[in-house]
Amino acid sequence: MSETTIATRPPEPDFSAITADQLIAYRDAENRFRASTAARAILGEPDAGAAIVWQEVPLPGRDLPVRVYRPAPTGDDEAATRTDLPLVVHVHGGGFVGTAAQCDWTNSHLATGLPALVVSVEHRLLGPDSPLASAVDDAWDVLQHVVRHAAKWGVDPTRAAVFGESCGALISALAAIRARESCLELNAQVLVNPAVDVTGTMLDYPSIAEYAHNPTRALPQLRLIQRLAVPPGADTRAVSPLYEDDLSGLAPALVVVPTRDALADHGRSYAERLQAAGTSVQLTEYPGARHAFLTLPGVEPQAAAARAEILGFLRATLSK
Repeated sequence: MSETTIATRPPEPDFSAITADQLIAYRDAENRFRASTAARAILGEPDAGAAIVWQEVPLPGRDLPVRVYRPAPTGDDEAATRTDLPLVVHVHGGGFVGTAAQCDWTNSHLATGLPALVVSVEHRLLGPDSPLASAVDDAWDVLQHVVRHAAKWGVDPTRAAVFGESCGALISALAAIRARESCLELNAQVLVNPAVDVTGTMLDYPSIAEYAHNPTRALPQLRLIQRLAVPPGADTRAVSPLYEDDLSGLAPALVVVPTRDALADHGRSYAERLQAAGTSVQLTEYPGARHAFLTLPGVEPQAAAARAEILGFLRATLSK
């Protein structure tokens, strides 16, 4: 993966009729734009105090790109040379489109502000031959790999969190459930405008009806995600954390909900289920903010406040 200086954003396709080839062409062009310096007017400038690099993580049967953020060495900053940084594994949003580079603004500031090592997973995107389970495996395998090789990565394996946005928050929530089942202790999970239901009830929420086409054309994209997420005949509940039988004993959660978002009721419903199960959860709503607002600091004024809240939550849960 690499950044480009100039890129043109492609027009939004007809998601209801898009073919497999058209999907690949669209997301390649859109991801080039999101990784370009031209996009920073919308996506925000990275923190100059963070070192940002692409790395390959060797995983079973594949090598997976990750975008790594850590405090840059300054010569007099003790935090920059630490080998016991807390770990934040991040999963970008988009589902069938998206790249870790679109989240440089948030992740670089978390790396310097905590300070921490932030590893953002360039997971397999949803497509006809790449269901949601593949992306979940990518995030989970990266989390396990970094924790198992903590000394190599310079992190403290007893201080780890997962953090995701939109479809990435769905993946992060599923990773938190796997962590509990595998006795990998997480300190926190941060879920921003999460999708948590890809079953037949995915679209049966008041917020989806209210914000189906405004301020963004959310409904066609959500229908595409629903079609791509689970192969015919597979268990949709297995990748829908809202329908997990047992949500107790999970890492403390921060659920961030922008109110002008089709998925707002997904986040509210999941926070209610976590609370009912006895898992510590903090639900914060940002009135008037739209979906993916955290990745749009150039146009969404509440992005900075949400980033500050996430920083404070992680600082508290990852401290020793």
